[in-house]
Amino acid sequence: MAQFSCDYRFLLFPAVLMFFYIQLRLFTTQSEYADRLAAAVESENHCTSQMRLLIDQISMQQGRIVTLEEERKRQDEELGELKNHLQHFERKGLERLIDKTPVAAVVVMACNRADYLERTIKSVLRYQRSIASKYPLFISQDGSHPEVRSKALSYDQLTYMQHLDYEPVQTERPGELIAYYKIARHYKWALDELFFKHNFGRVIILEDDMEISPDFFDYFEAAAALMERDKSIMAVSSWNDNGQKQFVHDPYALYRSDFFPGLGWMLSRDTWDELSPKWPKAYWDDWLRLQENHKGRQFIRPEVCRTYNFGEHGSSLGQFFKQYLEPIKLNDVNVKWKSMDLGYLTENNYTKYFANIVKKAIPVQGSDAVAKAYNIEGDVRIQYNDQPDFERIARQFGIFEEWKDGVPRTAYKGIVVFRYQTRRRIFLVGPDSLRQLGVETT
Repeated sequence: MAQFSCDYRFLLFPAVLMFFYIQLRLFTTQSEYADRLAAAVESENHCTSQMRLLIDQISMQQGRIVTLEEERKRQDEELGELKNHLQHFERKGLERLIDKTPVAAVVVMACNRADYLERTIKSVLRYQRSIASKYPLFISQDGSHPEVRSKALSYDQLTYMQHLDYEPVQTERPGELIAYYKIARHYKWALDELFFKHNFGRVIILEDDMEISPDFFDYFEAAAALMERDKSIMAVSSWNDNGQKQFVHDPYALYRSDFFPGLGWMLSRDTWDELSPKWPKAYWDDWLRLQENHKGRQFIRPEVCRTYNFGEHGSSLGQFFKQYLEPIKLNDVNVKWKSMDLGYLTENNYTKYFANIVKKAIPVQGSDAVAKAYNIEGDVRIQYNDQPDFERIARQFGIFEEWKDGVPRTAYKGIVVFRYQTRRRIFLVGPDSLRQLGVETT
């Protein structure tokens, strides 16, 4: 019995060891599981934190999207209101047109000079108000200058147009002013609007620094009839480059010219149909003076200007203002143009008419021709040999010396005419001018 008890204790000891070993393994395994569980919990917490962060970011982005959507809707509403506003003013202006076939639309090209624009509008309305149905008035603003827009919209006698152009300007040569490119874009847009959208047959173009004469509209009405008769007339201008007080006298005198004058001019729909597709990027006025564009057609101009340019400050930086623009004489005689016969200005009649005038002028030659002309009674003609020679003589008299594409300013068949000592006419005659006029010389 004792032997059996000893054997039992001997077996119990290994069992205890085995029990402790198993407990130790269980504890180790539980610790590992606990560590893994803690890591999993920590990972889950990190993921939860990241998810919350992402949710917050998404919520912020959604908030910004909602804000942008609301801003877009607000801008769309404002744009719609602006379009309705502009349409309202266009309708209001066009509803005033009783005559369905006006002589011409009148457009004032404006940009950022509100004070100049007001002076121009007042001058135009002074003579246009009573004949508004014949000459509907438009203001075309390039850009969004608020004072110009406000000034234009303050007049219910006109229709406001706005040209918004955000396309960058690429000049063709270094140092060029981008203003000349923007002006060309504005002119094309405005004339397209008036001719193609509003379907006018003729348009008179003014700038926002001009005053007009009392007979301005009568002059253009008579000129419109002349343009209908004679398709060799490309445009009619109210301007004379040599229209300074000392060089003009006769308010009834009109001339044909191979040089485009600009500065208050009228053209027809037929001509614009031709010009619009090839309109230049810049310097549109000099472009019109190129033979390839006017194609031998000519321009009507007065001796005494029917517009006055007071714009000392502008895109041209006051070029020539003191010498050539400020002294311009604005006509103050109310000429009844519609009662006058302008048939002498048609192509078939004018060459002969002008040749007779030039032929009667007393020829003067020599380097002292200007001094000789001073002592001669009656009209005088002085021949120049080439451009430098013309510039020399023009400089002595004080008229414009500039040429474009082989043509002096104001010239017809190379002949420049202006007054000297109030009444007498001076004809500066090119080397081939008399032959072109059919005048025989001895």
